[in-house]
Amino acid sequence: MKLGLGLYRHMLTPENFAFARQAGCTHVIAHLVDYFNQGTSNPRHNQPTGGRDQPWGRAGNPEALWAIDELKALRARVEDAGLILAGIENLDPAHWHDILLDGPKRPQHIENVKTILRNMGEAGIPVLGYNFSLAGVSGRVSGPFGRGGAVTVGMDGPVDAPLPNGVVWNMIYDPDAPPGTLPSITREELWSRFTRFLEDVLPVAEQAGVRMAAHPDDPPLPVVRQQPRLVYQPSMYQRLIDIAPSANNALELCVGTMAEMTDGGVYEAVDLYSSQGKIAYIHLRNVTGKVPHYRETFIDEGDVDMVRILSILHRNGFDGVVIPDHTPQMSCPAPWHAGMAHTLGFIAAVKAVLAAQAAVRYSA
Repeated sequence: MKLGLGLYRHMLTPENFAFARQAGCTHVIAHLVDYFNQGTSNPRHNQPTGGRDQPWGRAGNPEALWAIDELKALRARVEDAGLILAGIENLDPAHWHDILLDGPKRPQHIENVKTILRNMGEAGIPVLGYNFSLAGVSGRVSGPFGRGGAVTVGMDGPVDAPLPNGVVWNMIYDPDAPPGTLPSITREELWSRFTRFLEDVLPVAEQAGVRMAAHPDDPPLPVVRQQPRLVYQPSMYQRLIDIAPSANNALELCVGTMAEMTDGGVYEAVDLYSSQGKIAYIHLRNVTGKVPHYRETFIDEGDVDMVRILSILHRNGFDGVVIPDHTPQMSCPAPWHAGMAHTLGFIAAVKAVLAAQAAVRYSA
C-alpha cells in the first residue's frame, strides 16, 4: 500500500506538496471542488464542516468543466514535487446536480461527467472519488473534543431539517432558487438514480481507464435532512459493487465512516472488499461512538484498531493509496499540518513494521 495526502483546492501549492514529501507521502489525492466558496460557516483552515444544517458554500461555475490542460498542469506540478497524482476526489455539484436530483438538466450533466472522465484519462489521472448523495455531509459539529483538547468534529443527533431548494450535496447550486424545500424520495428511487448513473457513465470510465470510487454516506444514517442514503451499513457496498461488476466500479472506502455505522463489522468489511480488489483508495481516520452520536479522534485513540486495519490491507495485497482523510487539529501555529503529520507518521510506522515482518517470513 502507498502513503498519500488529500489536499483541498486552495492547498494544492508547492509548500503543501513539499510537506507531503517531508512526511513520507508518495501520492496525492486532489480536491478540485472549492467546498469553502462563499461559505458563511465553513472556515478554510480545517476540513469542511459548515453549520449543523447549513451548506458548506456555493458550487462552482457550471460551464467550467475540468479541462485536459488544467488536469495535465496539476499532474505536472505534483510530479515536479516528486509525488504522484493518484486521483481527484468529488464532483462539483454545479456539474452533476440534476443527476442526483433527476432534474431536467440530467442529460447535460451526464455528458459533463463523461467529459470529466475522458479528460482525466487523457491527463493520466486514474481514479475519480465521488459520493452519490442528496444531503451530502451534513450535521457536523466541531469543538475541543480530541485528546488534550484538540479541535475535532463529530455529530450530536440526527439532522432532520429538509434541504432548501437550490441545495444538494450540502452545497448551494442555485442561489436564486424559489423558496421551499426538496421533496423526499424513497430509498429505492435513490438506488434507481444511482444505477442509471453507472449505466450511463461507467462505459466511458472503462474506456478512459479511470476507476470510479464511491464513498459511503457520511454520516451513515438511513435518512439525513429527510432524504434517503445509499450506503449507510457495510453490507450495502456489496449491492453497489454487484450493480456493475466492473474493475472500474470501485470504492473510496472510508474506515471512519464505516466505523460509525450501527451494524459494526468494520474489520470484516475491510477484509471483504480488499480481498475482492474493489478498494481504489482508503480514507483512514478513527472515531468513538456510532451515528448519530460520535466524535472523530486521533488515529491511535479511537474505537478502531488501526494496526489491525492496516494488517488486513497488507495481508490482502492492497496496493492502493491510504490517506488520512481528516485529523484533529493540534495546538500549534500549524494545526492542520501537525494533525496530518501525526497521522502520517503513525501509518508510515505501521507500514514499516508490516513490511519488516513480511520480509522475515519470506526469508525464513
